[in-house]
Amino acid sequence: MESELKVCGIEPESIVDGKGIRFVVFVQGCPHHCPGCHNPQSHPFEGGTVCKIHDLFEKIRENPLLKGVTFSGGEPFCQPGPLTELARLVHSTGLDVTTYTGYLYENLVAMQRPEIDALLEQTDLLVDGPFLQEEKDLTLRFRGSRNQRVIDMAETRRRGIIVLEKLEEDN
Repeated sequence: MESELKVCGIEPESIVDGKGIRFVVFVQGCPHHCPGCHNPQSHPFEGGTVCKIHDLFEKIRENPLLKGVTFSGGEPFCQPGPLTELARLVHSTGLDVTTYTGYLYENLVAMQRPEIDALLEQTDLLVDGPFLQEEKDLTLRFRGSRNQRVIDMAETRRRGIIVLEKLEEDN
């Protein structure tokens, strides 16, 4: 049986959800309910549209200008299995994967759930932490509040410590 994903929506071309031109999958369902969230319609676990992973992958492959795919939400780590499958397909074409989460990386690792670990393994850039209205900063790249981190997952795995991605705003 082919894997399916509950989706709130997709954005076929985005330049604000990670580096380069990105295909964004907004998953349905989020336990965080961050006040001021830019995507509150994605919070209920009921609703959304059920999409087959293969169909999403075919849409991604249609655009030769993409640098990668972004998983946002909702909360991607509430549907880690299908997203891991999609991420593997995405990587097979040479594209990268950015994943947004309201969880902290440390909390995801501490859950010790193989399906969550698998999605972390398939993630190249992880934007972690809840959106905090009091930390909101519209000048930040790829995130909405100062508490959120942009983690270079390859370096984090290699070094065994959290390594933040260098962004232009860090200069």
